[in-house]
Amino acid sequence: MRNRPVAVFDSGIGGLTYLPSAMALLPDTPFVYVADHANFPYGATDPDLLRDRVASLVRRIIDRESPCAVLVACNTASVVALADLRSRFSIPFVGVVPAVKPAASLSRNRRIGVLATTRTVEERYLADLVAQFAGHCSVTTVAAGELVTLVENHLGEPPADAAEAVLAPAVQRLRDAAVDTVVLGCTHFIYLLDELRERFGPSVEVVDSREGVARRLAAVVGSAAPGGVVKAHRFYSTAAGTRGLSRLAARFALADEGIL
Repeated sequence: MRNRPVAVFDSGIGGLTYLPSAMALLPDTPFVYVADHANFPYGATDPDLLRDRVASLVRRIIDRESPCAVLVACNTASVVALADLRSRFSIPFVGVVPAVKPAASLSRNRRIGVLATTRTVEERYLADLVAQFAGHCSVTTVAAGELVTLVENHLGEPPADAAEAVLAPAVQRLRDAAVDTVVLGCTHFIYLLDELRERFGPSVEVVDSREGVARRLAAVVGSAAPGGVVKAHRFYSTAAGTRGLSRLAARFALADEGIL
């Protein structure tokens, strides 16, 4: 696996939020990030169609970059397509799934909220996670797919008034359910982590899966220093026309390589 990159993909910029934790644990490993803007968003896509689109994307990534592993940095793609990807390709895959297990451990009143996309909320995978790890809890799911588009369109920094219009009803539904722990079940939502924590207040824990995913990825890839010179971290999109991506990529130590 030495000198081969780890490939990371999402429908857009959401999965970038997982890179700092992963890079910290794998400092000698190059990373390649692909934002699948040609198929954005994933959250309401038919499952069969999404599996085919994701498999096609992964094939292109493998052909271009020959990665040692792939991080599916999208909850929707993970719950819908991860098993299919593992059956199609021989390289290791690490998925991102809602942090239901740690939330169940943190919850004091056994009331958990999951904020996610429509597809993640509706998939059987989430129901199975809840049954396996949070069967003793009351779990309220809220689909907020419009928040994904808002975050994407503003490169992670949506205007406060626009964010308020989307966040307020979602937060209120979870408050009405008296949850004390909220799971961010979409990578895009992490851009608004501070705002969400402020809205819920100190009595509510807001959790995501970044640290756990980074540890799993490090275990899969290994942390041995590679031989030779490590390539620069790189960023691709699958569609042209999104302004500001180069600056955003640079914030995550990625060089913009254009279109995949």
